[in-house]
Amino acid sequence: MPRRFVTRLARQVGGLPLAELPPPYLAPSLHFSLIRSPVQSSNFSSTAVAAGHGRDLSKSRGVSAIHRSGPKFKLGVSKYPLPKPVSPESLERRHPTPDHGLWGFFPKGKEALSSPEYDTAHGRPWSIQELREKSWDDLHRLWWVCVKERNRIATSNLERQRLKAGYGEYESEERERVVRVTQKSIKHVLRERWYAWEDAQKLYKQGYRPQEDNQE
Repeated sequence: MPRRFVTRLARQVGGLPLAELPPPYLAPSLHFSLIRSPVQSSNFSSTAVAAGHGRDLSKSRGVSAIHRSGPKFKLGVSKYPLPKPVSPESLERRHPTPDHGLWGFFPKGKEALSSPEYDTAHGRPWSIQELREKSWDDLHRLWWVCVKERNRIATSNLERQRLKAGYGEYESEERERVVRVTQKSIKHVLRERWYAWEDAQKLYKQGYRPQEDNQE
């Protein structure tokens, strides 16, 4: 850098001696910082202030998703009024329904938790030979009786876990096992009838007619 430029720069910064000036390679940056015009600055705002009012019109100003801080202004929760609580005395009394279908999820005595004596009082599961003699409607009814009983057992098990009763688990599991064995036997019989129906269709397509055998 020319020496006369450094000397002129020294005069601009207040007549400092050359020994106190920055190195020559930093002189250009110092020169541009001195000749640069001052820049006006103001506080940052993403919303322009209304002319003549001087207040922030942004209702979401100050809301922080990190610190969970609320807005500056009160915001309405809903355009509809909030419902008012009703006292229990003003409600209409409901009539009991002893024959309601939901009572099927509970024991016959309508207790919330079945006793071990109740779960133990059951018979053996239906055998496959016994179910083969039943009609389609009987098997359909028996299947849904088993489903209803398993739902009843599941309700008692859930209540037993909630109360932490500490008893009745073995009797409940044994009763559910008997019901599941009956359902498996029903599936076995229905599967046999399905295969027999498929075989009958194949024989009929091949030309076999059972009434011809009876005529002979």
